Amino acid sequence: MPLSALPGLLLIDAVPEDLVHIFEGWRQDSIGFLRYQAPRILAIILVALLLARLLKVASRHLADLGSKQAFPSALRAQQLRTLSHAIYHVGFLAAMQVLTQLNVKVEPLLASAGIVGVAFGFGAQTLVKDFINGFFILVENQFHIGDTVRIAGVQGVVESLTLRRTILRDIDGTVHTVPSSQITIVSNLTRDWTQITLRISVSYKADSDRVMQLLKDVADELAQDARFKDQIVSQPEVPGIDRVNGDEVEYLLMVKTSPGKQFEVSRELRRRIKASFEKNGIEPGSPSKVFVPESERGT
Repeated sequence: MPLSALPGLLLIDAVPEDLVHIFEGWRQDSIGFLRYQAPRILAIILVALLLARLLKVASRHLADLGSKQAFPSALRAQQLRTLSHAIYHVGFLAAMQVLTQLNVKVEPLLASAGIVGVAFGFGAQTLVKDFINGFFILVENQFHIGDTVRIAGVQGVVESLTLRRTILRDIDGTVHTVPSSQITIVSNLTRDWTQITLRISVSYKADSDRVMQLLKDVADELAQDARFKDQIVSQPEVPGIDRVNGDEVEYLLMVKTSPGKQFEVSRELRRRIKASFEKNGIEPGSPSKVFVPESERGT
């Protein structure tokens, strides 16, 4: 048989042994990849797609909830943007995991992206906890931008809110950044209404009925004032004597105000109470004081 009739056989015979080993190595690597890495990568992608889907459903739920409860449009937009950003975070984390399965070192990529210090293991657990806590804070509508809250031992006005952290500015102007994983108890001081609790110290010798009537007159007058009537949401109450201590008696005055208006109303109340007592000859307690509890200070 002529050689020209067997071109394929000659080609196989002409393949070097090194190339045969290379092809065999590629075959073994491909089998190993399909057996081990491929299922893991597929699982990572499926979990990422599921999380992204859940976040989209949560976004729609948040939009419906916002429209039903008449939240400000700017607030709904901020919350939806925060949830939409979470989808990109899920995609980023999934991509990092896929690269890890492909034996690609992601540390240089993280450093080049300006995320130096992000660690896997304990650091990754903290990051995931931040996102999970932030997600529930947002979906459960625990506080809004502009609310005054007490979280993680600090109190201030919420200036920024994301899944990972909340930024507060306190009355001194100090900015506090609180990771979502550190938020275990949320005390919202500006939700629906705020109650002012004034304890007014008066001399023991003053007539109790007269003092209580003066306090009620001052509170009612303030509630009917054009500047303050929209800030007071219910009729002021004067329950009576709260405490007797030596030569002084403390009377209780309670007023419910709109969120964020308690400081302005309490200042005006104290000013008017002082003027009324001076006009009617009511002696203050010793030492003279008109104060509010620690939770309402900051005025």
